[in-house]
Amino acid sequence: MATRKEHDFIGELEIPEDVYYGVQTYRAVDNFHMTQRKLRDYPFFIKAFAQVKKAAALANKEVGVLDADKADALAAACDRLIAGEFIEQFVVDMIQGGAGTSTNMNVNEVLTNIALESMGHKKGEYQYLHPNDHTNLGQSTNDTYPSSIKVAAHKKLGDLLEAMEELKEELLKKAEEYKDYIKMGRTELEDAVPTTLGNTFNAFASYIKSDIAKLKAAREVMEVLNLGATAIGTGINCHPDYKNVVERKMQEITGVNFRPAEDLIAATQDTADFVYVSGCLKTAAVRLSKIANDLRLMNSGPRCGLGEINLPKMQPGSSIMPGKVNPVICEAVGEACYEVIGNDVTIMLCSERGEFELNAFEPGIAYALFNSLVVLENAMKTLAQKAIKHLTANPEACKQSVLNSIGIVTAFNPILGYEKSASIAKEALQTGKSVGDICLERGYLSKEEISEILDPKNMLNPQMKAKK
Repeated sequence: MATRKEHDFIGELEIPEDVYYGVQTYRAVDNFHMTQRKLRDYPFFIKAFAQVKKAAALANKEVGVLDADKADALAAACDRLIAGEFIEQFVVDMIQGGAGTSTNMNVNEVLTNIALESMGHKKGEYQYLHPNDHTNLGQSTNDTYPSSIKVAAHKKLGDLLEAMEELKEELLKKAEEYKDYIKMGRTELEDAVPTTLGNTFNAFASYIKSDIAKLKAAREVMEVLNLGATAIGTGINCHPDYKNVVERKMQEITGVNFRPAEDLIAATQDTADFVYVSGCLKTAAVRLSKIANDLRLMNSGPRCGLGEINLPKMQPGSSIMPGKVNPVICEAVGEACYEVIGNDVTIMLCSERGEFELNAFEPGIAYALFNSLVVLENAMKTLAQKAIKHLTANPEACKQSVLNSIGIVTAFNPILGYEKSASIAKEALQTGKSVGDICLERGYLSKEEISEILDPKNMLNPQMKAKK
């Protein structure tokens, strides 16, 4: 295999001639094997980094510190990455020491060698265009890496919000379709008071609507970058006009209102913005898991459970029990939510470990955050498309659970009082008789009055008046 020689201050290495990364990436590949998940597995992160590097090259050109031919070649190389080329060249493990330096250099080296070839040179001929001196000009890992995480997270939050809107709309459709289907409400897995199946799905939709609002606010936090901070926020080795120009270039490239942090020193060492976003993701995951689990319980049966709804039959459920179908979509969604909840702990701990002017644990934050965004988006889509959209209701089973329930005795409270109602409930539990029959036997109310009280519309009316 043909090779080329590259060196850094540690020494010289033989690099395969066909790869576009260089010596520092090669060392990182040898050092880090924690997750076996490479940068190339997160193409949206590579695209975000390329957008940052393009903005940097064009800003350095505008402020007069980078020759136009070099800047334009780098910008063109960035465009190729943004278009999805060379993704396989991003080989560094997502979990790495060095606060993301290996990722930054993987990007710098690939961009440099793409640009060198476009300029008529060979890969590795860094005397014409250098990964550090030119591609990384006016930058540091400590501002490009967290900024790229934010740009990538902003994009993925947009994708997640679209998936959440889809799920919300599917839930609202079911809420409207089932608005007149009376069912038993339950608290602590015990019969409570009647509600409707439509109310249940409308409540689920309200969860998602609330989380959409939270995540929209969190997405705006991702628009504040620390580009121009360089090493610790002081802007060392950076042109004084660069900070404002690079943010303007980011806006032009992405169409997003990216803007500089008010305090670049604080922004370079503080990763609490990621904790905030992750907290919102965790909240959405908790609610989504609750929805998925409620659906499992409502679907339970088909003959010995609640049987209020029918989830779509997706696959055989047992290797030994013929005819068994499991609620696999809801189960998978729950597992996905647990990963998001666990990732939130990782992000919190990595953020807490920041010391002095930099947080060295940002790669852990990036890995956990990106996984949460991808998994939660897929979970939202999966529940919407493979569970909610095609589920059906069993209105008669829902109604019978109400009529056979002890819980409906609550509807007699305004008329009979708590003591009599409790006595009816006790006898019903002991004998298996219906609440209405016991009330009739005791002569408390007429059959017509009992029928009126137990009418679904009256049981759902909180304004029912007590009998005088």
